[in-house]
Amino acid sequence: MPEPQQIPEPAGQVADAVRGNWVDRYAPEPARPYLRLSRADRPIGTWLLLLPCWWGGALAAAADPRGMGWGDVWIALGCAAGAWLMRGAGCTWNDITDREFDAAVARTRSRPIPSGQVTVQQATIWMAAQALVAFAILLTFNARAIEMGVASLLLVAVYPFAKRFTWWPQVFLGLAFNWGALLAWTAHTGKIGGPSLLLYVSGIAWTLFYDTIYAHQDKEDDELIGVKSTARLFGTDTPQWLRAFAVVTVLVMSLAIITALTPRVSALAMVLALGGAWGLGWHLTWQLAELDIDDPATCLTLFRSNRNAGLIPAVLFALAAFV
Repeated sequence: MPEPQQIPEPAGQVADAVRGNWVDRYAPEPARPYLRLSRADRPIGTWLLLLPCWWGGALAAAADPRGMGWGDVWIALGCAAGAWLMRGAGCTWNDITDREFDAAVARTRSRPIPSGQVTVQQATIWMAAQALVAFAILLTFNARAIEMGVASLLLVAVYPFAKRFTWWPQVFLGLAFNWGALLAWTAHTGKIGGPSLLLYVSGIAWTLFYDTIYAHQDKEDDELIGVKSTARLFGTDTPQWLRAFAVVTVLVMSLAIITALTPRVSALAMVLALGGAWGLGWHLTWQLAELDIDDPATCLTLFRSNRNAGLIPAVLFALAAFV
């Protein structure tokens, strides 16, 4: 029997992109390098940036006696568009600053800049264009939320350099990726509240959990080129650290929920919202049971599964806002 014919990989495809993704299959060829810079072929990062926004907006609505209104729908949609754009701008900035590191790592040397698909100047223009459109969306929110959005740029700018000076770059990623919990809460309420700060801390612990798993894919290359990460720092003790991060995630999120919803005295809303926190906890427990830190494919699969993990509280917080 003849051997099955293999379908050639699309030109310029990034090594860790989802196979058959829409960028490689359907996007116009001239646009593909720029969409790859934005990680449009790897959507999990957009989800991980967006979900804390939805947590903050939905919990704020659940804590409001008026519940969820059309303004909250726009906050959710605006955050979705903004997350896609700012994740794209942030990843473009990351690739500009990390281009020499990326060229030395097997998983990342196929990215657009080290592979020669895009120049640094072209990438810089693309980054600015995405950021400007995101800023236009931000201007539709209230003044305090706009201030919060602008302030987040400092975290975005610093993160790519964290791996050069600290063993805890995942903390800096958590500070940046979970800022949306504060922003969306503020977009609904007009001010930062205690529950949103607790939700922010919970999200940072969650980021430490999933991004440590992600970093185990590159630990050997990172050691060779001197890049620091919690994966290298924790080594074989990683499961114990991840268990601690999971506990902090669930307990602090639960405290945020109790603090936000107690004034409403709605038992059903409280049960639904707490179910979101504990559902997230059960998903993290499943990930720990499946984890093999020496298998990059398993690490990537578990990392990507955090979209579903983060959707659990997002959906249940939203349901709590309707009761």
